Amino acid sequence: MTPDLVIFDCDGVLVDSEALSVAALLGMIALAGGTISEETAYEHFLGKSMKSVREILGREFGLDITDGHLSEMRAELMRKFREELKPIPGIGQVLPRLVMPCCVASSGTLDRIRYALDITGLLGLLEPHLFSAAMVERGKPAPDLFLHAATRMGATPQNCLVVEDSPAGVAAARAAGMRVLAFTGGSHAGNPALKARLASSEPDFIFADMLQLPDLIAGLGARAGTP
Repeated sequence: MTPDLVIFDCDGVLVDSEALSVAALLGMIALAGGTISEETAYEHFLGKSMKSVREILGREFGLDITDGHLSEMRAELMRKFREELKPIPGIGQVLPRLVMPCCVASSGTLDRIRYALDITGLLGLLEPHLFSAAMVERGKPAPDLFLHAATRMGATPQNCLVVEDSPAGVAAARAAGMRVLAFTGGSHAGNPALKARLASSEPDFIFADMLQLPDLIAGLGARAGTP
């Protein structure tokens, strides 16, 4: 059936921010005395909350990320957003065409989500239905955030559709019992290794043009109703 709720990730799905975020992250890692390649950063951290990123950097890379490091990174990221952030092409046209409720469920903080949507002109199309990983105990790839968003929006998980750009996000949607579309239209998504990881996470469909989304949603409903 047609979903009762569409849940959008923010970074890389609504706003073209993943490359900016990774650049700020690599800067923070350098400040903390570490060196990690861009490819490694995408592999380990894409779609994950800063709490999870901090834990992984300590556990797997031996880096002590202090509150000061995080503050420096956030300031740099907000500067990059202010100067460079753009909406994903087509999303501003697509959101008003969707007839079912929509919300945002992102690994970013609520302030960061709202700021990114505001400066790209999307906030008025989605507020107040904004949900952050800070609202739940476990971030993606755990299902907690998507289940929280569904509960707050009054939707059952099996009737929700998630739009994601990361393997962690696809895994979280799957764990929540939701259908999921993988979006590869962000400026970061041309990386072959990332595309392979995303495909191996087994979303319902992979697409690169956001203007296709209404037809894809309609197609999911049609396939579900086919004997």
